[in-house]
Amino acid sequence: MSEQLKEAATAVRGNAHAPYSNFKVGAAIRGASGAIYVGCNVENVAYPEGTCAEAGAIAAMVAAGETTLTEAYVIAGSPMPVTPCGGCRQKLAEFASGDVRVTMATTGGVAQVTTVAELLPGVFNAAHMAP
Repeated sequence: MSEQLKEAATAVRGNAHAPYSNFKVGAAIRGASGAIYVGCNVENVAYPEGTCAEAGAIAAMVAAGETTLTEAYVIAGSPMPVTPCGGCRQKLAEFASGDVRVTMATTGGVAQVTTVAELLPGVFNAAHMAP
C-alpha cells in the first residue's frame, strides 16, 4: 500500500512552490476510505504564511469530507529523511491514531518509518479540552 503513497507524494512534490528555499516537499496520506490525498509545500515571501506539504494533504482530505487518516508518506530532496515539523506532527495527531505509520523519505531512496505517537510523544489532544 505504501508504494501508492510514495508515487503520489513523489509526483506532487514536483508541484511544490519553493522559490526561496528550493526545498520541495511532497506528502500523501490515505484516508479511512482508502482514498489518497496529496499536498506540497507552498512558500510565500512572507515566510510564516507558507504551508507545509502535510498540512496541504490533510486539508485536501478534510475538504473531501474525511477526518481520519490511516497512513502518511513524506518525501523531500534532502540527505536524510525529513521529519514533519512540530505543527504538522500535531496536525497528523489530530486526524490519526498514535499507531498510524508515517514514512519519511528522500528522493535518493532512503526511507525511515515511524508512528504518529513516536513523532509526537505527550500529544495535546481533545482529552485535554474535556471539562
